Amino acid sequence: MRQFIRLLLIPVVTGWLFGGCSEKLEPKPATYSQLLTGTEKKTWKMVSLQIIDDGTPSGVIPVSQSGINPCIYDDLLTFYANPEHKFEASEGSTKCNASDPDIYVTDTWTLVNANASLEFYIPVLDGKYPWTIKNLTASALTVQYYFPDINASYQFTFNSVTTK
Repeated sequence: MRQFIRLLLIPVVTGWLFGGCSEKLEPKPATYSQLLTGTEKKTWKMVSLQIIDDGTPSGVIPVSQSGINPCIYDDLLTFYANPEHKFEASEGSTKCNASDPDIYVTDTWTLVNANASLEFYIPVLDGKYPWTIKNLTASALTVQYYFPDINASYQFTFNSVTTK
C-alpha cells in the first residue's frame, strides 16, 4: 500500500507544483510611441525622400542621390521615451563645420495617435513640422508633410540605427 501511495502521490504532487504555477503569457503589441522610441530611446537616420507634386510622385529618391549635402542628410534623430518627449538632432559621420557640436538641436516630439500625426524637427528642412505617419515599424518610419497652400507634399523615410 505504501508503494502504491508513493507511486500515486509523487506524480500528482509534482504535477500540481509545476503545473499550478504556470501563467499564460500574453504578447503585448508595441504602441506607436514604443515603436518610435524603444523602451528608453531610439535613433533614426534618413534613407530616402519623395516629392509629390499635384498628385504625381517623383519616385523614391535615396538621400545619397538627392543632391542634399551629406553633412545634413546623415544626421541622426533621437526620440526619447521619457515623459518630456525629449528629441535630439545630432551630427552624423559628416559634419558641415568641424566646430559644430555633436548635438545641435534639443527639442521635444509630439505624437497624436488619433490622426497618426508626429511633430518633430527634420534637418533637411531645418524646422519642426507636423508630419503624418504613413508607416511605422520597429525598423522603419515614413512620414509625409502636406503643404497647406499648394497641392504638394514631402515624404521622408528613416531607418532605425540604434535602440535602447
